[in-house]
Amino acid sequence: MQKFILASVSSVWLLTGCSSTPPVLGVINGQLTPCPEKPNCVSSFAKDKAHYIAPIQHTGTALDIKNDIFNVLKNMPNSMATQTQDNYVRAEFTSKVFRFVDDVEFYFPDTETNNTTIHIRSASRVGHSDFGVNQERVEQIRSQLGKADKISN
Repeated sequence: MQKFILASVSSVWLLTGCSSTPPVLGVINGQLTPCPEKPNCVSSFAKDKAHYIAPIQHTGTALDIKNDIFNVLKNMPNSMATQTQDNYVRAEFTSKVFRFVDDVEFYFPDTETNNTTIHIRSASRVGHSDFGVNQERVEQIRSQLGKADKISN
């Protein structure tokens, strides 16, 4: 029994340590980093159906959009914005039990109008499958940003 507990604690500790190292992310050539081959990532830039998720349509200036994203993030459990630029926000979501970290990125290129496309990528740092958690998270964010969009208009 003690060996089982020790093995379990060691596994959790090792996995937690792996999840704390952020991957190299960001905007490269006007696109977010591509998803890996594993089914634990969704992106509005993905070319394949397994990883693709539609971008989010929103109105407002880049500053308005950034503020709306921050408001959504602060109301989502276990989330924290970790990087921000003029038209980019990155956040980390940490699972309660095993402390796995998922990275979520928002990229909203400059436009001539107030209608903006927010490209999004959500990916798990470790593991193979995420059981649809990243897709579900993006849809929750989409819903919350839609509510913020209606309030501001």
